[in-house]
Amino acid sequence: MSRRVTWTLLVLTTVLLVLAVVPLAVLMTARERVAYRDSQRADTRVIAAAAEEHLSDHKPATAMRRELAAAARAGDCAAVYDASARVVAATPCTAAQTEEARELVPGVLAGHEPEPPENEGRLLAAEPAGEVHRPAGAVVLARSAGPLDARIAAIWGWSAVIGVAGLAATAVLSLRLAHWVSRPLSTLDASARRLGEGVLDERAEVGTGPPEVRRLAATFNTMAARTEALVHGHRAVIADVSHQLRTPLTALRLRLDVLAAGAGTATAAELAGAQEEIARLSRLVDGLLEVARAEQATPRPAAVRVDEVVAERVAAWSPVAEERGLRLTAGSGGPALTVSLGSGHLEQILDNLIANAVDAVPDGGNITVDHRRTAGDVVRLRVRDDGPGMSAQAKSVAFRRFGNPEARGSGLGLAIVHRLATVNGGTARLEDTPGGGLTVVLDLPPWPAEGRGRGGGPRSLPVLKET
Repeated sequence: MSRRVTWTLLVLTTVLLVLAVVPLAVLMTARERVAYRDSQRADTRVIAAAAEEHLSDHKPATAMRRELAAAARAGDCAAVYDASARVVAATPCTAAQTEEARELVPGVLAGHEPEPPENEGRLLAAEPAGEVHRPAGAVVLARSAGPLDARIAAIWGWSAVIGVAGLAATAVLSLRLAHWVSRPLSTLDASARRLGEGVLDERAEVGTGPPEVRRLAATFNTMAARTEALVHGHRAVIADVSHQLRTPLTALRLRLDVLAAGAGTATAAELAGAQEEIARLSRLVDGLLEVARAEQATPRPAAVRVDEVVAERVAAWSPVAEERGLRLTAGSGGPALTVSLGSGHLEQILDNLIANAVDAVPDGGNITVDHRRTAGDVVRLRVRDDGPGMSAQAKSVAFRRFGNPEARGSGLGLAIVHRLATVNGGTARLEDTPGGGLTVVLDLPPWPAEGRGRGGGPRSLPVLKET
């Protein structure tokens, strides 16, 4: 935007300067030429008046010679011709006696006013000595064109200086204007980007810029405040309801355990079913709490070694997988890759994905976790299984809360994974495993080379969740 404003003003100023300064310079040049010519003709007439007294009245040539001497001192060349076009008197300079100068004399003697040419850098002027139609002679005066050229050069030079100064002033003013307009917009754009990234307390500066931009910033702040209130209220409701439900669910489970201990066979079966429902509700509450925490996450990026975290989570979940008759393995060891994630987020992502795979894959199945670097320096993490997979409709809504109708658990695990991946600047998608099954593909941002280190936050032990 700054460039567009600056270039627009510069182009407009250039057009205005060309339309104003150039015609003015041309007009001043023409006037300077006319004034210079008029001055030359006036001096020529003075010499012609003195020559007339000598040629017509036969007076002494003293006055004529005095005027010729004055012209010589001024740097001019002059020559007096009689009615036969012969030179009567002249200055030491012979520029008024050249062939071009002599060609003017017959026309003047014939009563014409020939257009004087320029001869070797000198301007020629011819005037009759006496009456125009019956002159007694003619005077030719040659004057250097140097002073005229210098004045014309000065006119165009000052015009160029004025044009350049105008363009420079326009450039400075346009840059200041563009900065005044674009800086608040850039700040507002950065605030909108941070708000979109989850920094809900972000507000735009409203004290600078044009009134329209200030009103836009104020409107943005109002929108941001309402969005923050709505999101915090939504999160608070989920967290409060989840916390409030955990206590009565725990108490109800204990009461059912007591009843089951003294109940008969039929009653015990019913109580066991009720206990399973209570366990499912407990897992649902835990999942809602995890979603609320994930949605509230505003990560501080840290360097996380993917190979170390994958090896640790696979080792932690291997006993659970073996108990279910499954084979959980990490992909072939590649180069040590480091990603930029919030502390503990990669562990939580892998826990949810592995838990989902363990619940979905039948006995004898395989689960593989691998990672590699892709084009663009992105780190790709994949969790593959050879289970029943998902339908296209289920995959399209799998990352929504309670969106997957085929989920065996609460359907919150993939929503948590998607939220943790995207809030860190990554992406998540689902693909079919060749031969059958489901593959979860995560593209995670790499840690800058100059800041690579070992980290990843505290490690958590696996908690089996039906998500």
